[in-house]
Amino acid sequence: MLTRRRLGALLAAAPLAPASAQAPAMPPAGRRPWASEVREIRIGLLGGENEADRLARFGAYRALVESHFGVPARVFPAGDYAGVMQGFAARQLEVATMGPLPYARIWLDTQGNIEPLVVARDADGTTAYLAVMYVRADSGITDLAQMRGRSLAWADPNSTSGFLVPRSELREAGIDTDRFFGRTGFAGGHEQAVVAVLNRQYDGGVTWASGVGEQARGYSRGALRAMVDKGMLAMSDLRIIWRSRPIPNGPTAARRDLPQAFRDDMRAFMLALPAAHPDIFRQIERGTAAGYAAADHAMFEPVIAMARAEAAARRAR
Repeated sequence: MLTRRRLGALLAAAPLAPASAQAPAMPPAGRRPWASEVREIRIGLLGGENEADRLARFGAYRALVESHFGVPARVFPAGDYAGVMQGFAARQLEVATMGPLPYARIWLDTQGNIEPLVVARDADGTTAYLAVMYVRADSGITDLAQMRGRSLAWADPNSTSGFLVPRSELREAGIDTDRFFGRTGFAGGHEQAVVAVLNRQYDGGVTWASGVGEQARGYSRGALRAMVDKGMLAMSDLRIIWRSRPIPNGPTAARRDLPQAFRDDMRAFMLALPAAHPDIFRQIERGTAAGYAAADHAMFEPVIAMARAEAAARRAR
């Protein structure tokens, strides 16, 4: 039987992508033979941040993809995580950057019609992140135990760090989240959950952070860092009271039914992007990630097992 404790052990032992010793070269620019099959590159943008900011961050990236490969490229900002998942299932998206849980659910829903290309890599070489629980700094709440009977904002039902992993790890520790918290709800995204806590609509929330770098700046990457950089948040207004085990960074992924040459070109393009176009890389990654590392399916098998277990639990209820 696949228990929550076993799932946690699998997650902690998930293989991480190795860091490349040398920045790879950008693949040659120009229209490819695969363009006869991939007539447009549709790029899905995951929810969790307001649409205007997502479109602004990915504008130069979209234009670069289009000019480099000589194929029209469009971006599609989904209202929530499910939008990207549905886009992949309906074959209406070619590429998207996503969390581990959306990848797992797409893999399950499409019988494996998705391939991870790259994952972000931090300056210390790690390719993992954390789920963190936060409260207002002036709330008087200093640890998880004091959240008993309080309200908690989940980010999104398809978020790894904003729902699946916190709930799983808390239950593994003997905490039934449906009973421990006085009230829980979905805020509609990571950014929205932070705003809801700041506005005292919830006592606490959960989100993702690299766990690397200065906590006072929201770490090197993550939803908190993005909000700090946009002037929406001062970390002194929040207190982090709980951290998860490391979670594999979510991949940039492509549909597996697309030509292999397209997938290889997109992987090479992404691996070379940080060195070739550092400003565009910083825009789409938000924060101070060091680059990308090649990804493979094995990195996400523990999350797939967790998604299967959650689905089975829902059916049992």
